[in-house]
Amino acid sequence: MSLSRFAFLLFLILSTFSACKVSLSGGNYGDAKSISISFFPNQAALVQPTLSQSFTEDLRNFFQTQSPLSLVQKGGDLLIEGAITDYRVAPVGIGNQTASSNRLSISVRVIFTNSLDATKDFETTFSRFADFPSSQNLVSVERELISQINQQLIQDIFNKALINW
Repeated sequence: MSLSRFAFLLFLILSTFSACKVSLSGGNYGDAKSISISFFPNQAALVQPTLSQSFTEDLRNFFQTQSPLSLVQKGGDLLIEGAITDYRVAPVGIGNQTASSNRLSISVRVIFTNSLDATKDFETTFSRFADFPSSQNLVSVERELISQINQQLIQDIFNKALINW
């Protein structure tokens, strides 16, 4: 294959991808150029003091690194807002009348607004959990479990907002 033919083929492929406005991470952004992500207050009955801050920061970081959207404080083409609605620990895997493991569960209510296409708007609650052995104290595994659950929740939000799953 000649160099000019290769260059033309490469140009054709690249122009096809750039016209689609779909990133390599799979997001479909349409004409959106910016996103605003509001602080997620903790409205759960059991409040973990750093959860709101860590969830909001992780959510903002994920959208900044996984999309070409500019993060703006207010007035973004896309808006994500909501609250942490549940944070609980419950026994699971009960055997011989004692719990063999515990489950940390977190739920967030998300309101997504697309100012360019209102048909993409949604309000949904996302929930995720992680189990840990009952022999471990929550305090010793809490930070790691919160990080793990946050990443799962954030991926769910990203998928629903930009991949339409």
